[in-house]
Amino acid sequence: MPKPYPREFREDVIRVARGREPDVRLSQVAADFGISESCLANWLRAADVEDGIKPGTTAAENAELKTAKRRIRLLEQENEVLRRAAAYLSQANLPGKSWALLRSRGAALLSKAPEMKRRRSRRHSGPGQGRSQGSGSRQR
Repeated sequence: MPKPYPREFREDVIRVARGREPDVRLSQVAADFGISESCLANWLRAADVEDGIKPGTTAAENAELKTAKRRIRLLEQENEVLRRAAAYLSQANLPGKSWALLRSRGAALLSKAPEMKRRRSRRHSGPGQGRSQGSGSRQR
């Protein structure tokens, strides 16, 4: 993309184009300054909007709209994250879901309980280790 012309240059070209003689065409003014006729027409249209001659949004309004749209997009993303988090957390707090989760985890733990009991008894089965002889527990 070509480098934009300086603002002072654009303002001078617009001033000359607006104050030109009736017999001088826009193409001649554009050629004198070394720019294209369409570029000059765009600059004149934008200047008319900025000066309030024609209806439209000014550069300041466009910048404000751009920042507002960016802020809205960010807030919508944040809102979506919060909505998803709330849905996830509300599913976790449902009574049916939590009992089902507890039942499934409890069943898994209960199925491992005899195995855990055997491990514990092996650990404590040596002489002088673990449980004392007089505690009433059986030795295997």
